Amino acid sequence: MSMLSRRRFLGSTIVAGTAAFLGTSGSAHAEPPPETGTVRFARLFDSTCEAAKNVAADLLRAEGFTDVRYVDGEPGVDTGVLLARGDLDFDFNFPPTHITSIDAGMPIKVLTGMHSGCLELIANDTIHGVADLKGKKFGIDKWSGHPHVLVTIMAANVGLDPVHDIQWVEGGDVTPMQLFIDGKIDAFLGAAPEPQQMRARKMGRSIVNTSLDRPWSQYYCCMLATRVDYLDRYPVATKRVMRALLKAADLCVSNPQWAAREVVDRGFASDYELVLGTLSEARYDRWREYDPEDTLRFFALRMREAGFIKSNPHAIIAAGTDWRFLSELKRELKG
Repeated sequence: MSMLSRRRFLGSTIVAGTAAFLGTSGSAHAEPPPETGTVRFARLFDSTCEAAKNVAADLLRAEGFTDVRYVDGEPGVDTGVLLARGDLDFDFNFPPTHITSIDAGMPIKVLTGMHSGCLELIANDTIHGVADLKGKKFGIDKWSGHPHVLVTIMAANVGLDPVHDIQWVEGGDVTPMQLFIDGKIDAFLGAAPEPQQMRARKMGRSIVNTSLDRPWSQYYCCMLATRVDYLDRYPVATKRVMRALLKAADLCVSNPQWAAREVVDRGFASDYELVLGTLSEARYDRWREYDPEDTLRFFALRMREAGFIKSNPHAIIAAGTDWRFLSELKRELKG
């Protein structure tokens, strides 16, 4: 047996052996099978904050899905767009990205938060806090993308005028991290595994860590959404997908070494240590604790104040969320 096959076998054994611990109960077996055997997610290389999705294939098969697909993304196209147009069935994404989609009338429903803490604001030695961004060059991948939105909110939170006080630098084909390494900008927002890569290089300083620093640590940084038509047509499948993903999040907490190895072996990342570092720092244990509605309310209010959206938080939550299965799964997957 090859080493990779052996790891896959052991991984399947771990998934099967932890089923009872993770909450496979009579209620799951009493449900009808999923209305469809297919489920599609985005495949994003080195997006290590999506580890729970990337290690969930065996758990999804145990829920009755026979065709678990990871679909390659498109350069420059957010996965929220792919979800809304029907290329994906579920999307992991930053709450403001989901909020922007809902505000634009895209037919999606946010179902649960997944974890907190995969983002860090990284700066050079001239910057010691968010207020020090005044007059500095900040790198973003695109206007109204999640780094632009979140740092705008952070800057306004400390009294800066984000439009006039920060020099926003759009990198085009060059990532903000590379612009920072090249000395062309003063700060950027790093998404896992970028903060871990910068620490390995011993470059920059983390001035906001969303795992640790309030108020950002009190809210989800990744939430799960589906299309309205998928939810309406396949409610049993939706709940079963959520169950598998939340169990996978528990595995990221209880056995991060196995989860990191699975992410690498399944081709979602290349560096085991970087993935393990992400799993050690991101808070996959918070899906039971935090109220996802609080996260959307918090961000929607500040996004509206900053002019990113027109809808108020109540309208966003009413139009774009469905918490019924999350409430059931919290009771079912206790412990």
